[in-house]
Amino acid sequence: MKVLSPARVAFSLAMLGSLLALALLLAVVSGASALPLSEVWRALIGDDATPAAADIVLRVRLPRALLGMAVGASLAVAGVLFQALLRNPLADPFVLGVSGGAALGGILVLALGSSFGLGYAAVPPAAFAGATLTTLLLYAVAGVRGHVSSTHLLLTGVVFNAFASAAIVFLASISGLTESSNIFLWLIGSLSAIRAEVTGWVVFFLVAGLACALPMARGLNLLALGEESAQQLGIDVERQKRLLLLATSFMVGAAVSVAGLIGFVGLIIPHLLRLVLGPDHRLLVPAAALGGAVFLVVCDTAARTLPGGRELPVGAITAVAGGPLFLWLLRRQQRRVFAP
Repeated sequence: MKVLSPARVAFSLAMLGSLLALALLLAVVSGASALPLSEVWRALIGDDATPAAADIVLRVRLPRALLGMAVGASLAVAGVLFQALLRNPLADPFVLGVSGGAALGGILVLALGSSFGLGYAAVPPAAFAGATLTTLLLYAVAGVRGHVSSTHLLLTGVVFNAFASAAIVFLASISGLTESSNIFLWLIGSLSAIRAEVTGWVVFFLVAGLACALPMARGLNLLALGEESAQQLGIDVERQKRLLLLATSFMVGAAVSVAGLIGFVGLIIPHLLRLVLGPDHRLLVPAAALGGAVFLVVCDTAARTLPGGRELPVGAITAVAGGPLFLWLLRRQQRRVFAP
């Protein structure tokens, strides 16, 4: 492991911050109606911009980019923490079934909400409630006498994801055409439903998760040696696992509740950053927040600026970009492991 100096941390985060600023600028400038940079700047500072430009920048593109930043950062940080806690490089924010619970809660409202007078505004609270209930269920099933088994958590999550998938298919099959279309967008992941208040919701849980994870970064490094070794080195493993799993579940629940199931962010970004920056979680956790934000903002910009004026769900872009990239990273890692 490379020595983690303050200068290296500052340089790495500054570079990622610069990439995020460029991605945000690209997102605000690009779109079906291209705007010159000078017009975008006037709209941002409120200096005599045209009403049309101000509406496009301040009410559509900027809020959407900020939501993409919050969701991408949450999913990437969750991926880093899940991989560290489960000591499984293939773990991602969806592996424990929390995303399945969030999706099931949101889709219940999409499919049946109209019968009870519930509109789309009820989807995020219902999805977050589903994620919370799933987290409590995971603790109830996988926890024995205060001990949370990583293997039992993983198996419980797989089983619950299978149950949630079956329930979602059933709800989609009994829904009308409009509800089925909304369910499809939810399952593939989309940032098109922009509401300013939901961004603050995601940011709150992201900040809370980072505040919980960063002081425990040294413990995450030691946890890579095994739970017994980390315990002998003074880490309260069970307490750390409970706190981080709870914080991570809330981050994933908040992100999924507003954007649906966006895949590969929590799988690709941690692998890529670990390859470039090393495995030290003191740097990897904040870097994942910035890297995930960059990745999702760029993917969403690509999704809404395709030729022909059509907009794809951002989850389709992350899958197309993330799938081949993950296979390349996996292949590269295999070559390093089996190198003579």
